[in-house]
Amino acid sequence: RMPNGNDSCVKGQESGSYLSCMFHLWEEWIGLGNLEDYLNYLDYLVWVFTPLAVVFILPLFILLFLYLSILFLHVYKRRIELKEAYSNNPWDGARKTLATLWDGHAAIWHAGYEINGLEKIPDKGPALIVYYHGAIPIDYYYFLAKVIIHKGRTCHSVADHFLFKLPGFKLLLEVFSVMHGPQEECTKALKNGHLLGISPGGVREALFSDETYVLLWGNRKGFAQVALDAKVPIIPMFTQNVREGFRSLGSIRLYRWLYEKFRLPIVPIYGGFPVKFRTYLGDPIPYDPNLTATELAHKVQQAVQSLIDRHQKIPGNILRALLERFQRQKED
Repeated sequence: RMPNGNDSCVKGQESGSYLSCMFHLWEEWIGLGNLEDYLNYLDYLVWVFTPLAVVFILPLFILLFLYLSILFLHVYKRRIELKEAYSNNPWDGARKTLATLWDGHAAIWHAGYEINGLEKIPDKGPALIVYYHGAIPIDYYYFLAKVIIHKGRTCHSVADHFLFKLPGFKLLLEVFSVMHGPQEECTKALKNGHLLGISPGGVREALFSDETYVLLWGNRKGFAQVALDAKVPIIPMFTQNVREGFRSLGSIRLYRWLYEKFRLPIVPIYGGFPVKFRTYLGDPIPYDPNLTATELAHKVQQAVQSLIDRHQKIPGNILRALLERFQRQKED
């Protein structure tokens, strides 16, 4: 019903200008008077809800400050170790400081992040760590931090080419010994006695696996050939609930097509949920000269799949993973 316009409409019909009449009525209905009313109403809503917003936002700032304080304490707790690291080599000190920060973040945000089987990482000598790739491999970052802190070692890593094209990442990748993965470079790192971490599923597994934790390795066996050439053991690795921390929208076919056609890793990722993370390291698979690269790759894939089957409830569930923060670990 239009306001205050019945008489004028009737007159408009009599004069043959009905459409003109309706236009003026509509103009009157949405005119400046109503716009002012809407703005006044919006001002009223802002006036009502601003105190409520402040009431809830300010405690979040306090909580953030408390978490920053805890991070500082994690760093301060290791002040002597950090001082020694900086006195030996500035980059060693930088690595240990960042590792301490990442370890503190893991402890706070993921309910005391745990590694089961860290003793399987050798204190000296090479080993190839093969892991399942989450949407964002934040669990692997935490693992690197633990190795630096508790083993005093830097684990070299293989990353996708696109990571090296990100602005500002060059120094970070250099300091943490990240390479884009030619087999010769990987073999060289292992022969020089370093640890090396690699995910055969890579970006494809990160973007297009899901809460069912399917391994997307295809026919990749280069990592196995590297282990055979360097004559080193392979240690399988999997992190419980890594897909509940971050998830991708890889189930949308367009994103899969764009990646397979143009290698564009543009799948949206969401999450950052403070779920419980536990990383499990399987028994090392020793060097066996009688195995082919294909056979060894299959054996490693079975080992990682066994860790998933044993430690991950399928399909993954974000709420359940959040509740696991408050549950004690069952004995395996």
